[in-house]
Amino acid sequence: MVLVNATLYLSLRKTFYGAILRIAQIAPLYESVPPKLYGGTERVVFHLTEQLVKQGHEVTLFASGDSRTSARLVSPCPTALRLNSKCVDPLPYHIMSLDQVAARSDDFDVLHFHTDYLHFPMSKNLHLPSITTLHGRLDIPDLQPLFRAFRSAPVVSISLAQRRPVARVNWLGNIYHGLPADLYEPRFQKGDYLAFLGRISPEKRPDRAIEIAIRSGMHLKIAAKVDRVDQEYFEAKIKPLLKHPGIEFIGEITDREKNEFLGDAYAYVFPIDWPEPFGLTMIEAMACGTPTIAFRCGSVPELMTEKVTGFVVDDLESAVASVARIPEIDRRACRASFEKRFTAQRMSAEYVSLYQRSLGEVHEREMLEYEGTPPAILQ
Repeated sequence: MVLVNATLYLSLRKTFYGAILRIAQIAPLYESVPPKLYGGTERVVFHLTEQLVKQGHEVTLFASGDSRTSARLVSPCPTALRLNSKCVDPLPYHIMSLDQVAARSDDFDVLHFHTDYLHFPMSKNLHLPSITTLHGRLDIPDLQPLFRAFRSAPVVSISLAQRRPVARVNWLGNIYHGLPADLYEPRFQKGDYLAFLGRISPEKRPDRAIEIAIRSGMHLKIAAKVDRVDQEYFEAKIKPLLKHPGIEFIGEITDREKNEFLGDAYAYVFPIDWPEPFGLTMIEAMACGTPTIAFRCGSVPELMTEKVTGFVVDDLESAVASVARIPEIDRRACRASFEKRFTAQRMSAEYVSLYQRSLGEVHEREMLEYEGTPPAILQ
């Protein structure tokens, strides 16, 4: 008969009952944490990391060297890669980051990856509890064989809509993103312009936003980045539309600038044409008390509360009609919906519960490897 090692047993029991956790947060390197400008995933990683540190957990953040964090920072590169003009290939830096995670894996109770699926071959062999939050779209055909090959990889969705293309995987849970309750100060007086925020790309449909504004006789402000891959689309399709006197292109803005940009808007327009996995800007608008007009794609019907946070529409005609209905929305109720469903405190609590559940399952398996019962002095 093999007895449980006393040190191991105490460690397992301490962790199982919700003691301080040693957590690794592994972020992509394209943007800093938090991002200086655009960057939804990195922004979520930042708020989650800060909340975990506030709760007393020991957190190590694997991210670019220019990241700002209360956690311990480990990085393979001095600056974020998207804004680094000298970076030609971002993959080597991500490989180095994963190597850093593997080298330090004994220092952690749980690994939390935000790097899509790049780490799957490594994490399955670490014999350490890990979860992966999938932040991107999953309807790409090439992902089907990948998820069949790594069917047991423990993953978390950010909306139920995101799951539909790959339903038969090891879903541990669905956790909506969250923002600190005090990040944005709500403004309850409606403004006189429509707002478009995020990225200029075909699937985000800024052309729809422009048409909605023109047809409803509203001024439109566009605060968005243009990636290199979307430069041709911007030049050919969007730039000519910016000549209209009611359309104002601002470019990328910071978190601090978002409060005024969204808070002072009459309404936020989210005219997407793709299976959006989440849509962080929708809850940013909610936090500012600003109603949203969003097209019925991806996560939109999950996140939006019809006639409370705005309107979910199916076509341009409905979107234009909804502009006139914005005064029906109580901006205080819009903000209250954010506080109830989308705070960083709620998000972090759900992740900690998931960490503890994953640890408990691992500990149960480890305890089953031993025969007999723990020494009497430990009972």
